[in-house]
Amino acid sequence: ELVVPVLVALVLIAHISLLAEPARQKFSAIFLAGAGAAYLSGGFGLWEFVFCTIMTILAYVGLSNYRALAIGWLAHTIWDYLHHLYGNPIIPFQPMSSFGCAICDPVLAIWYVIGAPSIWAIFKRSPQRSSYGGLQSSRGDVDG
Repeated sequence: ELVVPVLVALVLIAHISLLAEPARQKFSAIFLAGAGAAYLSGGFGLWEFVFCTIMTILAYVGLSNYRALAIGWLAHTIWDYLHHLYGNPIIPFQPMSSFGCAICDPVLAIWYVIGAPSIWAIFKRSPQRSSYGGLQSSRGDVDG
């Protein structure tokens, strides 16, 4: 119940990382806005609309500010946990789905707080020549 939500977050990060900037940030803001509406009719009445409004504002700010997206995912984590305890699950036929979402969302928030770097850029770094002619990776390690 803990591993799958983390894997879901990592798969999402991998897929969103395929988008170049600024499309990555714009998509992420739209994705957050959708998450804000996921619990409408989730059992908290008018508070669902208040939360959706807050998430929409964070998504709008997130169009140009990754930290707003991180705050939005942390807010959604709290909302997930409250629904797990007192409301309806995010997936009606899966009672633990809100709890799983509360595990997934902070992983996304961490990625957004560090600026949502493409994880694929790690694999695109090419070795560089050091001053003595040997190969050196971009991390400063000396190869061969």
